[in-house]
Order: sequence, then structure tokens, then C-alpha cells
Amino acid sequence: MGQSSSKPPPSSTEHVFTAETPVSFSPDLVNALQASPETDSTRASDLELHIQRRVTAELSRLSDETSAALSKLEDEISSAPEPPAPSGPLQSASDATGIPLPPGIGADSASKKEDDRQRDLGRQSVQAEIDNLKKKLQARKIREEVVGDKGVEKAKTDVVNCLRENDRRPLDCWREVDAFKLEVGRIEKSFLGRVWD
Repeated sequence: MGQSSSKPPPSSTEHVFTAETPVSFSPDLVNALQASPETDSTRASDLELHIQRRVTAELSRLSDETSAALSKLEDEISSAPEPPAPSGPLQSASDATGIPLPPGIGADSASKKEDDRQRDLGRQSVQAEIDNLKKKLQARKIREEVVGDKGVEKAKTDVVNCLRENDRRPLDCWREVDAFKLEVGRIEKSFLGRVWD
């Protein structure tokens, strides 16, 4: 007892599988599988190399197609007739020497002036709207009214004091909370009345 090892010696390279049903393989297949030098890692590396070769081939094909399309477009652009030169002396934004003229001179000046006028009108209307909103906000001064309201301040102080006194039982402060809600509701109604007027 205990003299023999329960594990087979590690030098064994044969794999023996026992199946519940009899399986028969041809001796040629068994010999081919046993003689094959492939392992899982070599099969995985072969598969990865195969995928890399396919991706490289596809990328080179796409690159060739793109360069062919680009050269075709360049040929079409170079063979296209050039647009006619302007016949009048000031129809373009450059003089006869090819030096660009300053803005406001030439045929584009009327359209630029119109764009500037519309931009100024838009700017003026936006500024007028901003001024209108500022006047409305200054007239309301809502924040000062809420902060300075004595009823809200008293109700808030009552809620805080009650919660400090009843820190283990905050539900006992329901009366103070209701009073605070009534004061806030009163201010909200007055605010909404001013806004909708």
C-alpha cells in the first residue's frame, strides 16, 4: 500500500481516451494524427498568419483602387476646359496685374454692403431684445423679495429649529414644514401673477 504512484509517469506522450460507445478509426488516420507535429499553438499561429496575409492583400487592393480613382479624377480635372477670364476690367476682385483689390471695390461691393446692412439690422434687433430683457429683470428683483420676505424667513427658521430639536424624530416637524410650504406657495403665486401680467 502506498508504494506505487497513482499518477502515470510524465514521460508518456500517448493520449488515451475511453468512450462509452465503441469508436473505430482507420489505422491510417490514427497514425497520421500521432505523427503530426502540429499543436494547438502552431495551428493558432498559422491561422493568425493567414488572416494577416488576407488583410494585407485586401488593404493593398483598396489602396490600388483608390490611387487609380484619384489619378482618373486628376486626369479629368486637368483635361477639363478652364473657365473664361472676365472681360471687364473690374469684374473680379483683382486688377489687371493680378493683385487683389481691397473689399468694397468692384462688382461684389453692392452685395457686401447689403450683407453688412442685414448684419447690422440683426445686431440691432438682438441688442434691443437684450435691453428689453434687462429692463424686465431689473423691474422684478425677485431674489431680493424672496430673501427679504419675513414670512418665509420665519417659517424656514422654525423648520430648522424643529429639526434640530427632534433630530431623532423629524416627522414631528410636519406643522412647521406645512407652514413653510404655505409661505413659499404665497410667493410663487405673487411671482406668477407678475410674470403673466
